[in-house]
Amino acid sequence: MSLSGWREETSFRQYTTENLGMNAKEQNSGTRIDNRSHKVSRRALLGGVAAGVAFSVVPRHVLGGQGHTAPSDKISLGLIGLGGQGHVNLFNFLQMEDVQVTSVCDVNREGPGYISWDWMEGKERKLGGREPARRLVNKHYAEQRGQRTFRGCTAYADYRELLEREAVDAVMVATPDHTHAVIVMAALKKGKHVYCEKPLAYTVHEARALTEAARRAKVATQLGNQGQASEEARLTQEIILDGAIGAVREVHVNRGACFWDPPAWGGNRPPDQPPVPEGLDWDRWLGPAPVRPYHPAYHPWRWRDWWDFGTGPLGDMGCHILSTVFKALQLRHPDRVVAECAEAGPEVYPRRFRVTYAFPARDGMPPLTLIWHDEGYDPPRPEGLEPGRPLTSPIYVGDEGTMMDYLLIPESRRKAYGKPPRVLPRSPGQYREWIDACRGGTPAGSDFVNHSGLLTETAMLGNIALRTGKVLDWDGPNLKITNDESANRFLHRDYRDGWTL
Repeated sequence: MSLSGWREETSFRQYTTENLGMNAKEQNSGTRIDNRSHKVSRRALLGGVAAGVAFSVVPRHVLGGQGHTAPSDKISLGLIGLGGQGHVNLFNFLQMEDVQVTSVCDVNREGPGYISWDWMEGKERKLGGREPARRLVNKHYAEQRGQRTFRGCTAYADYRELLEREAVDAVMVATPDHTHAVIVMAALKKGKHVYCEKPLAYTVHEARALTEAARRAKVATQLGNQGQASEEARLTQEIILDGAIGAVREVHVNRGACFWDPPAWGGNRPPDQPPVPEGLDWDRWLGPAPVRPYHPAYHPWRWRDWWDFGTGPLGDMGCHILSTVFKALQLRHPDRVVAECAEAGPEVYPRRFRVTYAFPARDGMPPLTLIWHDEGYDPPRPEGLEPGRPLTSPIYVGDEGTMMDYLLIPESRRKAYGKPPRVLPRSPGQYREWIDACRGGTPAGSDFVNHSGLLTETAMLGNIALRTGKVLDWDGPNLKITNDESANRFLHRDYRDGWTL
């Protein structure tokens, strides 16, 4: 998938929290910042309008009308996890006329060090946490209403309190990977529509459990793999549907190096124990993971490298890059996976590795070998690729040609072919897909049940192959590794006391 597929739909540079002043009276070090004295329920609001209609002129933003959405018709949204990507999502939802952000939640009150939601342009650091998010929401709605202040957004440190106290229609989850499943499951059990950042879960078992819970709940779901909604994704699928490269038997993903630095101390735990920053609830941040002392090597951003918290390079980018591969080639469960790596350790994921998946024949398509090449493992250079032309990814190798991303090679063939017949509907955008689904429309493009649950399972299965260093035969429907019973213990993890699905 090209990088353009991962860029966000709208630029929101004007909303950086550096420009949002904080009134000292708005700070609160407790678990929850309650603005209920300023918050009016839909029923009370509409009742008040009816009662007072003879005495006042009601603003258009209250009543709705052409070009405006009445409050009773809006999707009320709570956001859980307000680091860099959480703010990207927040910015996008704030632009939607039919969405009302009513609450935010993060275990950190406020702090620096998060990778910027504008990381494509320099990786600047900006403030993250629930308080910057709450200020941003209130500022946005005040300006939208032409008011000096707006205090309709509540803030929480614990997602369970948000789900219990807020009558939201939907929630967004953008916490570290190891807490996705427990939060998403709690929301699904409450009957909430859910948008969750990738990957959907930390383990294969969690991904399957969430898929089935979403199926039972019959709610709208969406994974945060934004590229699946792109034009490039549609073109890739249409070129393969058109038979332009024939039957595809091999796909190579060439990921390359991580854009962040590896952990220090040789991948071992940090030797020092600095104090927990003020305003951070470290116990809640750990969630179901084993207890360990706080260190900035884990929070706010470098948790991705650690076995206990992240899902490594494959988990970080697998659901982005493999989404279109799965759709274009109608992939389901692999039946075998094997990994090789140049380095491994008990605490951190390897960064130099290769994972190979074998998929069986399906729906008239031949068996497929899918190979993920991470840093230090390069795919073979496709035949026909012009000298000096860099590799892009994924590389689809068919019986009658090769395609890199959505471009046939060589360039002369791409020009001769032109564009495929336009047979797939285009996306209104990653976020719009989900909100439309919340409002009763068709399932979003990365719905848990139809797509992203299985996608996450497959990425997490690759991590088990990395852990074990063995060839794993996989019975996907029955959720079982059939040739090595001991490897099945990695399908899930033990949660510490107080945490459960």
